[in-house]
Amino acid sequence: MPRYKLKIEYDGATYFGWQRQPNKPSVQATLEQAVLKFCAEEVTVRGAGRTDAGVHAAGQIAHLDLSESHTTDTVRDALNFHLKREPVVILGVDLVDDTFDARFSATKRHYLYRIQSRRARSILKEGRVWWVPKQLDAAAMHSAAQLLVGHHDFTTFRATKCQAKSPNKTVDMIDVRADGGEIHIRVSALSFLHNQIRSFAGSLRLVGEGSWTADDLQAALDAKNRRACGPVAPPWGLYLEGVDYGKKEADVLPQVS
Repeated sequence: MPRYKLKIEYDGATYFGWQRQPNKPSVQATLEQAVLKFCAEEVTVRGAGRTDAGVHAAGQIAHLDLSESHTTDTVRDALNFHLKREPVVILGVDLVDDTFDARFSATKRHYLYRIQSRRARSILKEGRVWWVPKQLDAAAMHSAAQLLVGHHDFTTFRATKCQAKSPNKTVDMIDVRADGGEIHIRVSALSFLHNQIRSFAGSLRLVGEGSWTADDLQAALDAKNRRACGPVAPPWGLYLEGVDYGKKEADVLPQVS
């Protein structure tokens, strides 16, 4: 049974997140319906990250198994044909070993949070960025953000309904910089707590506008208390940019002829 690895881009605005839910549109269910229309197979499409409602993806990774072999181009083009009315596109398809798992084989996930920092509200980027009607100091945000890098108890920056067994996570990198009129916050780690990056973005916004200092951010982290977090940033500024895999998992199999 061949296993296919998908690279997916989607606009999350109309979905209640990645994960399939009863009576609510999701990215996972939309992809599964496209597969059903393509080859009449009911499959489970398993993703690398369960993005929340309204969150976008530029490089979500997923895998699925089919009972019959198809060329990777056929899988890509057929799924895109059946997705043409949906804000979802398959960027690429690889044939992979059946030990590959989009979620559990991942070694690092990369997220981007976009803030438009200007007085006038956003029109062309509405629903794609978080509009903040103040000029933010990206350098101050970056400097303070380094306090969040490393292994910490991130209780302050997790949703109250987060189902993770532990609040302890290791953040490998946070980079904050001004880019074309926006503030970009990039965060990389193996895994994240529910609402962790949006909580980071909301608290770093306070640093950028001068309401908080780096010491205030440190105090919030040390408090290990959700009430110490700044206002959580909205979902529409968040993007799953990409997912890394180890060398073995990254290897693709020869094309099916």
